[in-house]
Amino acid sequence: MSNLYQIMADLVLFLHLAIVLFVMLGLVVVFVGNAWGWRWVNNPWFRLSHLAAIGVVVAQVWLDVVCPLTTLEMWLRDQTGGAVYSGSFIEHWLHQLLYYEAPAWVFTVAYTVFGLLVLATWWIYPPTRGRR
Repeated sequence: MSNLYQIMADLVLFLHLAIVLFVMLGLVVVFVGNAWGWRWVNNPWFRLSHLAAIGVVVAQVWLDVVCPLTTLEMWLRDQTGGAVYSGSFIEHWLHQLLYYEAPAWVFTVAYTVFGLLVLATWWIYPPTRGRR
């Protein structure tokens, strides 16, 4: 059963990384895509899901709520009977990318500024439906 919890924890970690990459790279894709004329980057579903994703992150940091994916992953790792965040090679390096040390206010400012930048793209490059 311990192996199942380890696998599930790794899957949650990969999901967490995928969401982080979507939030970070999504903003880059909006700017680059508009510069290169990619219409799909202004698709309302893409833009709304991107805005919602960073909105959840900003809300969590302002409300001082730990990310549910982090909580779930730590619980799953704890179920293996080992120390939380000790494990596989992949797990170690993904944690190095996702979890870093800084004062809480740094994250609040960074996430808020990033969220405002994502929101600003709605005015700079408004979402569009269909053909231009």
